[in-house]
Amino acid sequence: MTKPLGVILAGGLATRMGGGDKGLLQIGGQSLLARVRDRLEPQVSGLALNANGDAARFADLGLPVVADSIDGFAGPLAGVLAGLDWAAGQGADSIVTAAADTPFFPTDLVARLVAASKGQAHALVLATTPRTGDALKSGGRSKVNRHPTFGLWPVALRDDLRAALKDGLRKVVLWTDQHGGREALFDATPFDPFFNVNTPADLTRAEELMR
Repeated sequence: MTKPLGVILAGGLATRMGGGDKGLLQIGGQSLLARVRDRLEPQVSGLALNANGDAARFADLGLPVVADSIDGFAGPLAGVLAGLDWAAGQGADSIVTAAADTPFFPTDLVARLVAASKGQAHALVLATTPRTGDALKSGGRSKVNRHPTFGLWPVALRDDLRAALKDGLRKVVLWTDQHGGREALFDATPFDPFFNVNTPADLTRAEELMR
């Protein structure tokens, strides 16, 4: 399998931050988006940004911007589909996605996702971390947290995903489970590397983690 393309998912509404582009918030003098770009770019063969609205506001990132093709903010799967359509135009067979608000994800994310896909007819893998403490108690039978915006996705299933979205599907794991999706387990110590910035308090926490 050749090295996948990468897609940063920034198409959300950031309602818990009061709206706007959460990825343009800064920690340590650099935007979350720039940090995600710098972390993902060395791991992939090419990189695009999934975002809606005026693409010019992301010009300083130096990335192609692909918008959702499904109307009405259909969630992260719409961003995955936009990335898959872009990758199909590049002649690629897969993409790895990363969320725009998650600046500390693993530097071996792509390698680990690809390794977990060995033997699959269509490479489809989500990142996970162990549930611990209260999260384990409240998580039912599952002992892991799945991170559905961090995954390896096959271009070959893009039309299936498009049809599912048009039928109203929004929950990522429902679709991945239908297609035999696998999981790649990442360590969550000393903190979960998929920690994401949802609230002003999270932004403060991100500053602390960076230091």
